[in-house]
Amino acid sequence: MNLKPATHQRIDELISHYPHKRSATLMLLHAIQEDIGHIPDEAIEWVAAKLDLQPINVYEVVTFYPMFKRRPIGRRHIKVCRTLSCALKGAYKVCDTFKKEFAIDLDEVTPDGEVTIEFVECLASCGTAPVVMIDETLHENLTPEKARALAAEIKKESGWKESGDKGA
Repeated sequence: MNLKPATHQRIDELISHYPHKRSATLMLLHAIQEDIGHIPDEAIEWVAAKLDLQPINVYEVVTFYPMFKRRPIGRRHIKVCRTLSCALKGAYKVCDTFKKEFAIDLDEVTPDGEVTIEFVECLASCGTAPVVMIDETLHENLTPEKARALAAEIKKESGWKESGDKGA
């Protein structure tokens, strides 16, 4: 597995903290995703071999937990809550605004690798719906106008041109 040496050391250290190697599965997956940004098939097989498991045992974990990404995502990750409170307060319109602003659909990556938009279940802020998490920052009481402003901020930070390419 092509990981940074520090990640390999961290993984060995993590495994040593568990009485049964299998119990380290989540932590190893987190370490790998932090290093390479997603969990490819190669990583599933590698973790399985490292923990003396069958690949299906690791695959079940990766596909059960939504925080694990099977494909690379953009550097900026826009997560739009779609549960009932947010849906009733306009989350779908907010999501459509982000999709239009970045000219991508859900779970796609902009051509420059900058942005991915994803629907997620409950961001635990129903009283301030609709909510969006951009990277690790929660944005509350969103409207399409506020979504456009956030998109403009992301574009400015990344040097975005209308074509989606970064500026020179």
